[in-house]
Amino acid sequence: MLYLKNCHIIDEVSDYIDDILIDSGKIKLIGKAKITNYITEKNQEALLPDLHVQTKLDILELDLCNRLVMPAFVDLHFHMRNPGQEHKETLISANKAAIKGGYTDLLAMANTNPVIDNKNLITEIIEKNNSLGMTRLLQVSAVTKGLNGKALVDFEENRKATRFFSDDGKNIDDERIMREALLASKQHDFIILDHSEEETEMVIRNLDLVRQTGGNLHFCHISKKASMEAIIKAKEEGLKVTVEVAPHHIYASNVSYRVNPPFASEEDRLFLIESIKNGYVDAIATDHAPHTPEDKANNAPGISGIETSFSLCHKVFTDNEISLKLLSKLLSGSPAKFLGLSATVIRVGMQANLVVIEEKKSQIDSSLFESKGKNTPFDKEMVYAVIDKTIRKGDILYDNGQN
Repeated sequence: MLYLKNCHIIDEVSDYIDDILIDSGKIKLIGKAKITNYITEKNQEALLPDLHVQTKLDILELDLCNRLVMPAFVDLHFHMRNPGQEHKETLISANKAAIKGGYTDLLAMANTNPVIDNKNLITEIIEKNNSLGMTRLLQVSAVTKGLNGKALVDFEENRKATRFFSDDGKNIDDERIMREALLASKQHDFIILDHSEEETEMVIRNLDLVRQTGGNLHFCHISKKASMEAIIKAKEEGLKVTVEVAPHHIYASNVSYRVNPPFASEEDRLFLIESIKNGYVDAIATDHAPHTPEDKANNAPGISGIETSFSLCHKVFTDNEISLKLLSKLLSGSPAKFLGLSATVIRVGMQANLVVIEEKKSQIDSSLFESKGKNTPFDKEMVYAVIDKTIRKGDILYDNGQN
C-alpha cells in the first residue's frame, strides 16, 4: 500500500487538503480519519490468533507536506518517433520523458518511418509501448497513405485499431480528399486531428467542410487569434469541433525558434489565454517533437516539450489568475474523455494515476531531459512548479525527491 499524507488534492472539480491511501493500483480511501481507522483495525486483526490474516499491513508512508496532487496528465499530441526515427527518440526515452513530465497516457502521431497508415503497424507500436509498463499509448493512423495527401487509408480496417486519424505535419490540401475523409469519420465514428498549415485559411476551409459533411474534426495546436475566433464562432453555431492549444504558444510570443505553427504575436497569445478562461479550449496538448541538434541546425520545426509542459502552463495560469482546477481539466479530464478513457478525478475506486507537484522556484535545464531531444527555447527559464512524483496504477514511476 501507498499512503500519501497531507496532499493538496486538485482535480477539475475539487480543491482540498487530505490523505490518500492506495492499494492494488486503485485509490482505496481518502480522508485522514478513515485511513487511520482502517490501518488500526487491519493491524489489530493481524494480531488475533483465530484469524487467517497474521501479517500487519505493508505500507509506504509519504508526507507530501501539502504538495499538489493532481490526476496524471493525458497528452493528445505526442511524437513518439517510432518506428524508424530512434535517433530522435526511443520508446524508452519517450516513456521516461512522459513520466517525468507527469503524463501516463499518450496519443502518438503517425509521421514516422514508415508512416503508420495500416492496422498492423498501429497494433505493433501500441503493443511494444504498452509492454514497457510505463505509459499507455493510443496510436493515430495517417489519413492518407504515406502522408501523400492523395490516397486515403483503409478507414474501416484501421478503425479496428484506433479512433484517431491525422496527417500531422502536413496539410490535406486537396479539398475533395478532406471532404471524403470527414464523411468517412461520420460513417465509421472516428476523429480527424487537423494540422493546418497557413493556419487560419485552412481552419476556415475545414470548418466549412465540417458544416457540409457533419464529420468529426479536432484542431491541433491553434496559435492565432483569427483561427480561434473562427473556431469559437463555429462552436457557438453548434458545430461539433474541438480544439487544443500547446503550452509553448500560451507561454511565449514572438520567439524566433522554429515550431509549426510558429510562435505568434502577443495579441494572439493573450487571446488564446482568454479563450481558455471562457471555456472554448478543449485541451492543452504538448506537441512533443524531439529532434537531434543536427535536425534543428537544418531548421526542423518542433520543441521537446513534454517535460516542461506543466511548469509552463502553471506559470501562465498563475500569472493570469486561472484556477488550477481548470488546468487539471485541460491536461487530464477533457483529454481523457476525448480518448475514451476512464474519468480522471481523484475519487475512491479510481485507478491511482497521480502526479505530485512541488510549487517552488526552479530553472529549466534541458541537459537533464530524459528525452533524447534537448530542443527547447526555454532552457534556463525560471518556473514556479516542478513534477515531484508520477504514480501509475499505484506505483511511483518517477520520483524527483527519491523518497
